[in-house]
Amino acid sequence: MIDKSTLEFLKNLSRNNSREWFNANKSLYEKGKKNILDATLYLISEIGKFDKSVQFVNPEECLFRIYKDVRFSKDKNPYKTNFGSFIIKGGRKTQGAGYYLHIEPGKSFLVGGIYMPSAPHLFAIRSAIAKKPEALMKIISKPEIKKSFGGLCDETLKTAPKGFPKDHPSVELLRYKHYYLMKNVSDKEILSDGFLIQAVKEFKVVSPFVKYINSILE
Repeated sequence: MIDKSTLEFLKNLSRNNSREWFNANKSLYEKGKKNILDATLYLISEIGKFDKSVQFVNPEECLFRIYKDVRFSKDKNPYKTNFGSFIIKGGRKTQGAGYYLHIEPGKSFLVGGIYMPSAPHLFAIRSAIAKKPEALMKIISKPEIKKSFGGLCDETLKTAPKGFPKDHPSVELLRYKHYYLMKNVSDKEILSDGFLIQAVKEFKVVSPFVKYINSILE
């Protein structure tokens, strides 16, 4: 389960986002990190039962660093105020679709799919959809997916992407910049004893979509 102390650490970090505070509370960070690593290990073991590609992935390779790269950011706060784990074969640095756990007070969520794909991967996904849109529609129209995740992410281009006709019958599906499905979860849900079990169920629901995207990229 996700410990209350993990959320409390993140809340305090958002109010005291400085190296001085962080260093003085390093033990709380380490405790929270271990909590998320343990949760990630559990998710890997359970997701691996219905998506064998993630079996035996190292949790450390899935967990994102809490330290921010502020070189090109207007926000110079040195730390992220969340813990995030991207469960995918090869770990978080791998390009492809996977299962993402985001823990942040008041802003936690679960994701299945791919975020910010490389230009070649995005073109490949769009090409596959353009050729056979019914394959994607069959998956995202499933009642269980619509109930848990709704529709695809809402960040889209204003018109058809380069290389695709504006009058393509499925142009709305081609305009997406990312291809993922997201479910928000409350702090109350996060801290419940059954949260990780429920998260596995949600990831199982979205797994056909994850596998669909990866089948294109592989």
